Amino acid sequence: MSYARITREGLWDNNVVFAQMLALCPTLAVTGSATNGLGMGLATTAVLVISNMLISALRRFISADVRIPVYVVFIATLVTLVDMTLNAWVHDLYKVLGLFIALIVVNCAILGRAESFASKNRVLPSAVDGLMMGLGFTFALTLIGGIREVLGGGTLFSSAHLLLGPSFAFLETTLIADYKGFLLMILPPGGFLVVGFLLAAKRVLDRRLAARAALVPVPAQGA
Repeated sequence: MSYARITREGLWDNNVVFAQMLALCPTLAVTGSATNGLGMGLATTAVLVISNMLISALRRFISADVRIPVYVVFIATLVTLVDMTLNAWVHDLYKVLGLFIALIVVNCAILGRAESFASKNRVLPSAVDGLMMGLGFTFALTLIGGIREVLGGGTLFSSAHLLLGPSFAFLETTLIADYKGFLLMILPPGGFLVVGFLLAAKRVLDRRLAARAALVPVPAQGA
């Protein structure tokens, strides 16, 4: 598989949230703001990239009979390291995300990529696959969190300098001044509504792109 194809699969065609419908628990729980979604997505991306590289590098030494338990141990170890890193260096974000950092270990997308891709491919393609899947997941969480935050409070990336560090302060934006907010959007039902509408929008867009592609004439042989 080409790197262009891997990129398209991770970001769009096989997006963890919008195509595979995986990791919906953290998707709905932590996306009350774009900042939370971005932080959770980046933490998951780190685990995806490193676990894919590790499993790809050691795939010839892992027995097929015990591969799943071995993958889970690798992923759990990486999640623990990410959890400790966030606690030490980004403690405010760590407190906001709470238990959902540890629950990265049960994210089916990570184990799925280890089994379906990393265990069958070289290290570099596996790293790119993990990165693209992670960025696709980060994009989904940030988009959902951004929509909920704008509709719920009129802001975007609120408290980014506190949760992600001072270098992220430029992201903080107030889009609607003196806005009292729509409380439903930052509550769990708001998450379900936003995810549902985004899924519908992706399906419609995919169908239009497929229909447009079908109308493009195929060049004749030798032309």
